[in-house]
Amino acid sequence: MLDDAHRWERQQVRRIASWDSPWVRHGLPVVESAAERTRLWWGAAALMASLGGPAGRTAAVRGLVSMGVAELLSNTVAKQLVRRRRPPAHLLHHANVQRRPASSSFPSGHTAAATAFATAVARHSPWWGAAVAVPATMVAVERLHTGAHYPSDVTAGTAIGVASTWLTHHTHWLSASRRSNLPSRRCPPA
Repeated sequence: MLDDAHRWERQQVRRIASWDSPWVRHGLPVVESAAERTRLWWGAAALMASLGGPAGRTAAVRGLVSMGVAELLSNTVAKQLVRRRRPPAHLLHHANVQRRPASSSFPSGHTAAATAFATAVARHSPWWGAAVAVPATMVAVERLHTGAHYPSDVTAGTAIGVASTWLTHHTHWLSASRRSNLPSRRCPPA
């Protein structure tokens, strides 16, 4: 069963890496370059904070916090626990093979960060969430197209991103509810 899953993933890598269209050739590299070192998400957060009013600022902060948690979980924890080689170069039909990272393939940290940012933003501002969902999806597709990851790496990155949003939302909610349940420190009336 595990051999069948691995064979299926290799077939998907070969199939997705062979996509050749103007959108793929020109659009995906632009998004990948912008998403490197999370620049795309920091830029989107700055735009939301400056143009989005209070809801945009809240969405931007929550997106960045969730993204930070996702990067910690994916790059610092999961990649150290699961050592997986990148898809082999013979499955790829393009020149980007030499640009692939040397770190563990599992999970996709780029996808985790993009998903965490987009889902956290969407929780607080559906309009901004829809706007950042497009490049977030493109990042996940790009990670497959360049052969940097197997489909299960991207799926795990997506799960980590969603979990990070859930965790940061509920941690904030829990701390806010604890504060509201604390007794008041005001002096009693005389």
